[in-house]
Amino acid sequence: MTTTEAQAGPALRRGVVAARTRHTLGRVLVTLTRSVAIFVPVFLVATFVTFALRSLSGLSPARIQLGEDATPEAVARIEAEWGLDRPFLVQYGDWFSGVLHGQLGTSWTNGADISTLIGLGLGVSLSVATFALVIGVVTGFALGAVAGLRRTTWVDRAITGFVTVISVMPAFVVGIVLVAVFAVGLGLFPSAGYVPAEQGFGPWLAHITLPAIALSFDVVADVARQLRSGLVAAYRENYVTGAVVRGLSPRRIFFGHVLRNALGPTLATLGLKFPSLVGASVVTEWIFGLQGFGRFANDAAQAGDVPAVQGVLVVSIVLVVSFNLIVNLVLARVTPAAQRGV
Repeated sequence: MTTTEAQAGPALRRGVVAARTRHTLGRVLVTLTRSVAIFVPVFLVATFVTFALRSLSGLSPARIQLGEDATPEAVARIEAEWGLDRPFLVQYGDWFSGVLHGQLGTSWTNGADISTLIGLGLGVSLSVATFALVIGVVTGFALGAVAGLRRTTWVDRAITGFVTVISVMPAFVVGIVLVAVFAVGLGLFPSAGYVPAEQGFGPWLAHITLPAIALSFDVVADVARQLRSGLVAAYRENYVTGAVVRGLSPRRIFFGHVLRNALGPTLATLGLKFPSLVGASVVTEWIFGLQGFGRFANDAAQAGDVPAVQGVLVVSIVLVVSFNLIVNLVLARVTPAAQRGV
């Protein structure tokens, strides 16, 4: 090799790396642009429908504050104080402007700022849901990978049976069992309550562990099933046969070809899991004495506090769209099919 060729080698490699980096950034930007283009109209329609529920519900702050025996004059006075006597579109415009600035309105029941109330409960639920997602992804990934690698064996059948069992176990039943065994029986974890992370990582983790485990079962089952199915399907593809013929090691085939192609359905499943964990944990929060987002939503609906329910729906929409955006970005970076635009 000449001196010129030796000098050109590193430069060529740097050029290839730079080209790959630009290609990756381009894919990410395209995915981000598409997601934002979808998010804007979806958010507008969803918020409009959400706000329209107030008119369709027939509820009024006057009925909550004055009772069902309130006179029409008193009802009209209270509704005028809340601005409900204005045209619908004017009310929607003011409310939507507040939403864009992070202001979700005022509670009909106690006059408190809804953004503040939701923020307090959302911090609790996000802590539990994030930890539940981590437990579910790690455990489900391990079970699904082992089942996919040991497909048609007794290991595969055992994991499939275990996943089927935990998938039909309600979170509140699991929560009660966990409290009875690990909190009351063994005393390893607190049975109820919540401690913010600012007051100590250890107490915070101890208080969210049991509710997170109770919520994680459904994630474990879905991740394991999707990953196993994806691995089994990927191993049947021609590119795997070609890799074997070329003499690639099983480890390289698994991580370089099979796993990347099998991750798509699993990641897509996670797109809706995290928001559902945050919003669908009402019973679990009751069991563990947590004042979370789900419990706040339930209390607001029971009290007929329409602005609070609207705030919950808006936050839920943002959570769903945001997490799906993150999943789409990961898909665009990780899976070959997404990179090709499939």
